[in-house]
Amino acid sequence: GRLAMMAIIGMFFQDGLTGSAWGDWALYTDSPLRAYENEVGVQPPVGFWDPLGLSASGSNFDYKRRREVELKHGRVCMFATMGYIVPEFTRLPGALSPSYGVNFADVPNGLGALSKVPALGWCQIVAFAGLVELNIYNEQINGEPGNYGAGFLGIRSIGLMSPGFKDPETRKKKLNAELANGRLAMMAIIGMFFQDGLTGSAWGDWALYTDSPLRAFENELGVQAPTGFWDPVGFTKDGDIEKFKRRRVTEIKHGRVAMLATMGYITPEITGKFPGYLSPAADLKFEDIPNGLAAISKVPGAGWVQIVLYALFCESTGGFGYNSDGQRSDPGNCGWRPPLLATDDADLRRKRLNAELANGRLAMMAIIGMFFQDGLTGSAWGDWALYTDSPLRAFENELGVQPPVGFWDPLEFTKDGSRENFLRRRAVEIKHGRVAMYACIGYFVPEYTKFSGDLSPSLGIKFSDVPNGLGALSVVPLAGWLQIIAFCGFIENTGFTFNQRKKIGWMLDASMTSEKAEPGNYGLGWIGAFNTLKPIPALRQRKLNAELANGRLAMVAILAMFFQNGTFGTTGPEMWAIELPEYANTV
Repeated sequence: GRLAMMAIIGMFFQDGLTGSAWGDWALYTDSPLRAYENEVGVQPPVGFWDPLGLSASGSNFDYKRRREVELKHGRVCMFATMGYIVPEFTRLPGALSPSYGVNFADVPNGLGALSKVPALGWCQIVAFAGLVELNIYNEQINGEPGNYGAGFLGIRSIGLMSPGFKDPETRKKKLNAELANGRLAMMAIIGMFFQDGLTGSAWGDWALYTDSPLRAFENELGVQAPTGFWDPVGFTKDGDIEKFKRRRVTEIKHGRVAMLATMGYITPEITGKFPGYLSPAADLKFEDIPNGLAAISKVPGAGWVQIVLYALFCESTGGFGYNSDGQRSDPGNCGWRPPLLATDDADLRRKRLNAELANGRLAMMAIIGMFFQDGLTGSAWGDWALYTDSPLRAFENELGVQPPVGFWDPLEFTKDGSRENFLRRRAVEIKHGRVAMYACIGYFVPEYTKFSGDLSPSLGIKFSDVPNGLGALSVVPLAGWLQIIAFCGFIENTGFTFNQRKKIGWMLDASMTSEKAEPGNYGLGWIGAFNTLKPIPALRQRKLNAELANGRLAMVAILAMFFQNGTFGTTGPEMWAIELPEYANTV
């Protein structure tokens, strides 16, 4: 009833605004929010999102002021987020305050730093922020929020020229990316503050948060790896054991019903259906009942009455022990000892009860997925061939669509059906995959061999002096980084070819501007060997699919290597979790 009261008010509201009972947004032409639908920052999947109605007045002045504030906060938070991460890997050498004898190395990471910076340091920080706010970034260019004429990445502020982005679409994409990253950074830094404040550690070690009320339930059933005790909504934050048990009973019941329902989807497809009649009076046989959601329309009214009465009997009269003791016993323990499953062994019993909870949780997810597939396709098993209205069908036969998942786009990047956007993302995916494959090989090879000679003769740095992995970042000289960036820019700006100058440049791609528009194909032939190797045409698609699959694997692998390397601080056997035998490195 409460839900229905909310629902009918919402329906009245939508109907009154749009003139349609189902509230088609396209019909609400008088909305003041429409004034901002095409502004920077309006991005999928939510579009223009203003749940608090801050822009309901339609004031362009207020909107621009808030957008400028949002941009400033986002930029500060991106710096702050980096400020949490970088000190975990490296810090500035020397003294922060020579007069107070405070070195940079003495300042802890995170909120703990607030107590270490001397008062004069805070004065300098506030003065610098005020100087930037009042004298440097105080005049907008062309009335555009956040544009202070500092160019791309603000590099004009340090004396470097920046032509910016002349192409309007490229510029809008960059500005959208800045807003999206800033919004993410605002969420991230608040999360870091929260973890740091609770645990006293910049990275929020849960073991340090000993005052949490959630610890009361850490040893309960259902607390299993990898998440441990997981309550993101905070249902148990009050530490009330009675409420916990009540919710646990509900979870177990739902899980048991969902397991039966899931089996109810599967069994008729494998073993068939009961013989005879479901309802002799209605001349309805079991075999007449379709599987899945379609069965709802076939069961007669008297059948639904029986189902509801049986459920009420189980719930309210103590059938099979439900609620028979007010749940003074273990949640879900109805006094029935199922054959082959009941045991007096405490450890085995706990293991089986944990398994029931885990299977019930899985079944709750599974049955919702089955309902969703059934509703979309009209088939209990969600035959994809029946879902003919999906925009994803436009890309079903593209490269990279491979078993077992087929065309997989959980974030719905391709739901607009735009082939241009698909090809652009495919080109980016291939580039990232190729770079990641090189990077993975770059982790392996130096463990066995390195170049001889000097990396930088002027600085006296040899190749053998450069450590493997993340440690190399601190050894490569600045001129080396500039060479690397210049080389990457040359490759990107020329499209990796020397004979196809066709609309090639930043954010453009030679493989996308050629006649074939085949992402990743720069006319260099198999493995970039300038067409000196000729693959068998019949194997070409297989090879291209293999490249995509290997690139995807490499992208995941290199991130894992970075994580392991950063955690263990070495690229040696410890990073790979390999224990060398005691006779290793001996003859």
